[in-house]
Amino acid sequence: MGHHRKALRTTAVGAVSATLIAGGVLGVAPTAQAASAVRFVDITGDGGTVLKANVITPAGADGTRRYPLLVLPTSWGLPQVEYLAQAQKLADSGYIVVSYNVRGFWQSGGEIEVAGPPDIADASKVIDWALANTPSDSKHIGMAGVSYGAGISLIAAAHDKRIKAVASLSGWADLIGSIYSGRTQHVQAAGLLDGASLVTGRQSPEIRQIFNDFYTSNLSREQDIINWGKKRSAGTYVDQLNKNGAAVMLANSWGDTIFPPNQYADFYEKLTGPKRLEFRPGDHATAELTGLFGLPNDVWTDTERWFDHYLKGEDNGIDREQPVQLKSRSTGGYEGYPDWKSVAATERKIALAGTTTIHTNVDSGADGGIVFLSSILDQVAQLPPMASIPLLPRRWAAVWQSEKYVTTQQIRGTAQLHTTVTPTKESGTLVAYLYDVGPLGLGKLVSNAPYTFHGLTPGKPFGLDLELFSTAYDVPAGHRLALVVDTVDPLYIEHNPSGAQLTFSSPANDPSYVSIPLREQ
Repeated sequence: MGHHRKALRTTAVGAVSATLIAGGVLGVAPTAQAASAVRFVDITGDGGTVLKANVITPAGADGTRRYPLLVLPTSWGLPQVEYLAQAQKLADSGYIVVSYNVRGFWQSGGEIEVAGPPDIADASKVIDWALANTPSDSKHIGMAGVSYGAGISLIAAAHDKRIKAVASLSGWADLIGSIYSGRTQHVQAAGLLDGASLVTGRQSPEIRQIFNDFYTSNLSREQDIINWGKKRSAGTYVDQLNKNGAAVMLANSWGDTIFPPNQYADFYEKLTGPKRLEFRPGDHATAELTGLFGLPNDVWTDTERWFDHYLKGEDNGIDREQPVQLKSRSTGGYEGYPDWKSVAATERKIALAGTTTIHTNVDSGADGGIVFLSSILDQVAQLPPMASIPLLPRRWAAVWQSEKYVTTQQIRGTAQLHTTVTPTKESGTLVAYLYDVGPLGLGKLVSNAPYTFHGLTPGKPFGLDLELFSTAYDVPAGHRLALVVDTVDPLYIEHNPSGAQLTFSSPANDPSYVSIPLREQ
């Protein structure tokens, strides 16, 4: 099983990495040609490491006035020209924009540190350079980025008080909660990051060891991996970020298979300064992608509005809008909420009655899809992963269904599974799926989440509480919801010993259920 998955991972990662890199280069090439004012420079980062960067200044800038500064670290695996289209727009509206290739990638020096201390120190060094070499205003500094650049920007704002505003797009606040949620390795996500960095960068011995231990489920190194991830997560520094008072905008996609939305929503609730949270349909960085090509894009429009207000002081109304903005996977409009907890006005429980035993080690046909591809199909065509619920083999899948709904059910937020599990082995993995089931039994995936356990006593029941990945999805009238649990999914590494079984029960004093968060109707 391990060798088969490694081969699949290597093939998929190579293809996706090449597509990302080619798209990044080709997409901004016309902009780079048109942006004649671009200067390509070398910036000395932490420890003397050379960072390749580009600088765009407003037309007519002659040093007689100061301009707000925006610093844009690149995404994982993409070159320094990634942001040129947006950087030109921002410069045209009065910003000095410095975009730099993070250490370890492309022509920048050093090795990949995964938003470690050298990366955060680099961000401050870039700011130092810009203040010394451009007409930047030291009192009006912002940072923004997509994916890797988003994570670095958030952590940098916690460490550098000069950063007054941040736009963190398709990033993370909890690295371990992203690719190791439910104590389960998100193998396709990790494989994509690993493969892209091998193609476009230079891995440090530390990150190579982290990847190896991650793939092999080296439990003796589990706490070391968790500690490594915490050091690289903005959630660890939220108190510092709040103390510094930076205005933070977070944007992500419902179907992000690298950095799921839950961890961003949890982080957002802990922020005490000016803040904004946006969720849209799509997968990792797909919501921002058209903006990188210079096309109209809601995420980048809101990013510029955010900086215009908090760095320029423009009264554009963004501070008076509802700070939580959601776009459902089922409808085209935006919904505004005062905070994250208001997204789900009510909760409705589906009882998971009876006792059901499933065998492990076989994919039942219910799964979360393929990294990038599945959520992009959902984004552009509302075609999420599907499964025929009546045909799922009950030997390998546990299935519970609701009654048919008389009215549309607008799911908003985080569904939660509560059940009792009795394993026959000390370790195991299960994956829970929530499906929208039509009249013919075809289920469209609403959400999912994995869960892994180790070191338990065989035959002894344990309580399981599992949050499914947050979403916004409308279940049509006449449909029903189904909860499906199986033990194998290509997105995740599973830990089911041969011949293992899992029994799900609903004790009278602790009944099992899945709680569905619903918008007020």
